[in-house]
Amino acid sequence: MALSPQKVRANERIRSPQIRLIGAAGEQFGIVTPQEGMQRALEAGLDLVEVAATTTPPVCRIMDLGKYLYTLGKKEKESRKKQKVIDIKEVKMTTKIEDHDYQTKLRNARRFIERGDKVKLVVFFRGREIVYVDKGRLLVDRFIQDLSDIAMIERNDGLEGKAIQVYLTKIAPVKKKEASSNEPASANALPPKTE
Repeated sequence: MALSPQKVRANERIRSPQIRLIGAAGEQFGIVTPQEGMQRALEAGLDLVEVAATTTPPVCRIMDLGKYLYTLGKKEKESRKKQKVIDIKEVKMTTKIEDHDYQTKLRNARRFIERGDKVKLVVFFRGREIVYVDKGRLLVDRFIQDLSDIAMIERNDGLEGKAIQVYLTKIAPVKKKEASSNEPASANALPPKTE
Protein backbone atom coordinates (compact mmCIF):
# COMPACT_ATOMS: atom_id res chain seq x y z
CA MET A 1 0.00 0.00 0.00
CA ALA A 2 1.68 3.21 -1.15
CA LEU A 3 1.32 6.32 0.95
CA SER A 4 -0.65 9.11 -0.61
CA PRO A 5 -0.67 12.82 0.17
CA GLN A 6 -4.19 12.40 1.63
CA LYS A 7 -2.78 10.35 4.54
CA VAL A 8 -0.17 12.94 5.52
CA ARG A 9 -1.25 16.33 6.79
CA ALA A 10 0.79 19.12 5.32
CA ASN A 11 0.69 22.87 4.76
CA GLU A 12 -2.89 24.24 4.88
CA ARG A 13 -4.39 20.89 5.93
CA ILE A 14 -3.01 21.26 9.50
CA ARG A 15 -6.01 22.31 11.60
CA SER A 16 -4.62 22.51 15.17
CA PRO A 17 -4.63 25.94 16.82
CA GLN A 18 -1.01 25.46 17.95
CA ILE A 19 1.87 23.26 16.79
CA ARG A 20 5.35 22.39 18.01
CA LEU A 21 7.62 23.46 15.14
CA ILE A 22 10.92 21.85 14.17
CA GLY A 23 13.05 23.45 11.47
CA ALA A 24 14.60 21.82 8.40
CA ALA A 25 17.97 21.41 10.13
CA GLY A 26 16.37 20.03 13.32
CA GLU A 27 16.29 23.28 15.28
CA GLN A 28 13.41 23.79 17.75
CA PHE A 29 11.17 26.83 17.26
CA GLY A 30 8.82 25.94 20.12
CA ILE A 31 5.04 26.21 20.12
CA VAL A 32 3.71 28.46 17.37
CA THR A 33 0.55 28.90 15.30
CA PRO A 34 0.21 26.95 12.03
CA GLN A 35 0.23 30.23 10.10
CA GLU A 36 3.62 31.16 11.55
CA GLY A 37 4.90 27.67 10.74
CA MET A 38 3.64 28.00 7.15
CA GLN A 39 5.37 31.37 6.83
CA ARG A 40 8.72 29.89 7.95
CA ALA A 41 8.26 26.93 5.58
CA LEU A 42 7.55 29.26 2.64
CA GLU A 43 10.66 31.29 3.47
CA ALA A 44 12.73 28.08 3.40
CA GLY A 45 11.04 26.93 0.15
CA LEU A 46 9.81 23.72 1.80
CA ASP A 47 6.57 22.26 3.22
CA LEU A 48 5.15 22.15 6.73
CA VAL A 49 4.48 18.47 7.53
CA GLU A 50 2.72 17.04 10.60
CA VAL A 51 4.97 14.17 11.81
CA ALA A 52 3.36 13.37 15.19
CA ALA A 53 -0.39 14.04 15.19
CA THR A 54 -1.16 12.27 18.48
CA THR A 55 0.89 14.53 20.75
CA THR A 56 -0.41 17.74 22.30
CA PRO A 57 0.31 20.05 20.53
CA PRO A 58 1.05 18.14 17.28
CA VAL A 59 4.66 18.14 16.10
CA CYS A 60 5.24 19.66 12.67
CA ARG A 61 8.48 19.79 10.74
CA ILE A 62 9.70 21.94 7.88
CA MET A 63 10.79 19.53 5.13
CA ASP A 64 10.36 18.48 1.51
CA LEU A 65 7.01 16.63 1.42
CA GLY A 66 7.77 14.67 -1.76
CA LYS A 67 11.03 13.36 -0.35
CA TYR A 68 9.30 12.48 2.95
CA LEU A 69 6.56 10.48 1.17
CA TYR A 70 9.17 8.72 -0.96
CA THR A 71 11.21 7.60 2.07
CA LEU A 72 8.04 6.45 3.91
CA GLY A 73 7.03 4.37 0.90
CA LYS A 74 10.49 2.90 0.61
CA LYS A 75 10.54 1.91 4.31
CA GLU A 76 7.11 0.29 3.97
CA LYS A 77 8.22 -1.66 0.91
CA GLU A 78 11.35 -2.87 2.75
CA SER A 79 9.31 -4.04 5.72
CA ARG A 80 6.96 -5.96 3.39
CA LYS A 81 9.96 -7.61 1.70
CA LYS A 82 11.18 -9.01 5.02
CA GLN A 83 7.82 -10.61 5.88
CA LYS A 84 7.41 -14.34 5.31
CA VAL A 85 3.91 -15.36 4.29
CA ILE A 86 3.04 -18.86 5.46
CA ASP A 87 0.41 -20.63 3.40
CA ILE A 88 -1.61 -23.62 4.48
CA LYS A 89 -1.51 -26.27 1.78
CA GLU A 90 -4.18 -28.94 1.88
CA VAL A 91 -3.49 -32.60 1.11
CA LYS A 92 -6.68 -34.66 0.70
CA MET A 93 -7.01 -38.42 0.49
CA THR A 94 -9.42 -41.25 1.20
CA THR A 95 -8.84 -44.61 2.85
CA LYS A 96 -8.93 -46.28 -0.59
CA ILE A 97 -5.79 -44.46 -1.81
CA GLU A 98 -3.33 -46.57 -3.80
CA ASP A 99 0.36 -46.63 -2.84
CA HIS A 100 1.55 -44.63 -5.86
CA ASP A 101 -0.99 -41.86 -5.20
CA TYR A 102 -0.01 -41.92 -1.52
CA GLN A 103 3.67 -41.44 -2.44
CA THR A 104 2.74 -38.50 -4.69
CA LYS A 105 0.76 -36.83 -1.88
CA LEU A 106 3.62 -37.50 0.54
CA ARG A 107 6.18 -36.02 -1.86
CA ASN A 108 4.05 -32.89 -2.35
CA ALA A 109 3.55 -32.47 1.41
CA ARG A 110 7.29 -32.85 1.98
CA ARG A 111 7.97 -30.16 -0.64
CA PHE A 112 5.41 -27.80 0.96
CA ILE A 113 6.90 -28.25 4.43
CA GLU A 114 10.48 -27.80 3.24
CA ARG A 115 9.38 -24.58 1.54
CA GLY A 116 8.08 -23.31 4.91
CA ASP A 117 4.34 -23.76 4.40
CA LYS A 118 2.01 -25.60 6.74
CA VAL A 119 0.20 -28.73 5.57
CA LYS A 120 -3.39 -29.59 6.40
CA LEU A 121 -3.86 -33.34 6.00
CA VAL A 122 -7.49 -34.33 5.41
CA VAL A 123 -8.61 -37.95 5.22
CA PHE A 124 -12.27 -37.88 4.26
CA PHE A 125 -14.88 -40.60 4.23
CA ARG A 126 -17.58 -40.87 1.55
CA GLY A 127 -20.93 -42.42 2.36
CA ARG A 128 -20.54 -45.68 4.28
CA GLU A 129 -16.74 -45.37 4.45
CA ILE A 130 -17.25 -43.69 7.83
CA VAL A 131 -17.34 -47.16 9.42
CA TYR A 132 -13.62 -47.51 8.50
CA VAL A 133 -12.41 -44.69 10.76
CA ASP A 134 -9.63 -46.98 12.04
CA LYS A 135 -8.24 -47.30 8.49
CA GLY A 136 -8.26 -43.51 8.26
CA ARG A 137 -6.35 -43.18 11.54
CA LEU A 138 -3.79 -45.74 10.38
CA LEU A 139 -3.34 -43.74 7.16
CA VAL A 140 -2.86 -40.52 9.15
CA ASP A 141 -0.37 -42.23 11.48
CA ARG A 142 1.58 -43.57 8.50
CA PHE A 143 1.64 -40.13 6.84
CA ILE A 144 2.86 -38.44 10.03
CA GLN A 145 5.49 -41.14 10.56
CA ASP A 146 6.75 -40.73 6.98
CA LEU A 147 7.14 -36.96 7.55
CA SER A 148 8.43 -37.17 11.13
CA ASP A 149 11.99 -36.25 10.08
CA ILE A 150 10.96 -32.75 8.92
CA ALA A 151 7.47 -32.11 10.32
CA MET A 152 5.59 -32.20 13.58
CA ILE A 153 1.94 -32.01 14.49
CA GLU A 154 0.80 -28.46 15.11
CA ARG A 155 -2.86 -29.23 15.65
CA ASN A 156 -4.87 -32.44 15.58
CA ASP A 157 -8.58 -31.86 15.14
CA GLY A 158 -9.26 -35.58 14.93
CA LEU A 159 -12.52 -36.74 13.40
CA GLU A 160 -14.84 -33.87 12.56
CA GLY A 161 -17.93 -34.81 10.63
CA LYS A 162 -16.75 -37.12 7.86
CA ALA A 163 -13.06 -36.14 7.85
CA ILE A 164 -9.94 -36.46 9.98
CA GLN A 165 -7.88 -33.25 9.96
CA VAL A 166 -4.29 -32.83 11.11
CA TYR A 167 -2.09 -29.74 10.70
CA LEU A 168 1.64 -30.30 10.20
CA THR A 169 4.39 -27.70 10.43
CA LYS A 170 8.15 -27.68 9.98
CA ILE A 171 10.25 -28.74 12.95
CA ALA A 172 12.02 -25.73 14.43
CA PRO A 173 15.82 -26.01 14.34
CA VAL A 174 17.18 -27.20 17.69
CA LYS A 175 19.92 -25.17 19.38
CA LYS A 176 23.27 -26.93 19.71
CA LYS A 177 23.17 -27.00 23.54
CA GLU A 178 19.77 -28.68 23.57
CA ALA A 179 20.57 -31.05 20.70
CA SER A 180 23.17 -32.93 22.74
CA SER A 181 20.96 -33.30 25.83
CA ASN A 182 17.47 -34.32 24.69
CA GLU A 183 15.56 -34.91 21.49
CA PRO A 184 12.11 -33.29 21.45
CA ALA A 185 9.55 -35.99 22.19
CA SER A 186 6.68 -34.08 20.54
CA ALA A 187 8.21 -34.34 17.05
CA ASN A 188 7.34 -38.02 16.69
CA ALA A 189 4.11 -37.99 18.70
CA LEU A 190 1.11 -39.54 17.02
CA PRO A 191 -2.29 -37.82 17.14
CA PRO A 192 -4.68 -38.88 19.90
CA LYS A 193 -7.56 -41.06 18.76
CA THR A 194 -10.83 -39.21 19.33
CA GLU A 195 -14.29 -40.13 18.14
